[in-house]
Amino acid sequence: MNWNNIQSQKQIDEAVSASHDRYQVLFKHSTTCPISSMAKMRLESQWDLDNVDAHYLDLLSYRSVSNYIADSLSVHHESPQLILLKNGEVIYDSSHLDISVEEIKESINYSER
Repeated sequence: MNWNNIQSQKQIDEAVSASHDRYQVLFKHSTTCPISSMAKMRLESQWDLDNVDAHYLDLLSYRSVSNYIADSLSVHHESPQLILLKNGEVIYDSSHLDISVEEIKESINYSER
């Protein structure tokens, strides 16, 4: 799995724009939270999505970017949190142990109907 590290609001805007061509995942991770580490490890071990770009945000280091995500995408802030984007819109949002590759796949399949 190749993470694109997010460090700026501009990168969020670029991911939202790129979602018009490819699915984009934003993963907000708290580096001090064991549940967040478990969710990240599960994603990395199960990842087989070639049609999805994955973006990683260390929300402790870039809290203002995390707040920007919540505000600009109208999602409630959680940690860990996974947000799936397509065509500039949030099509899936999950947190904690609900984060899974299977759920991402189901959301993609649903959105392509």
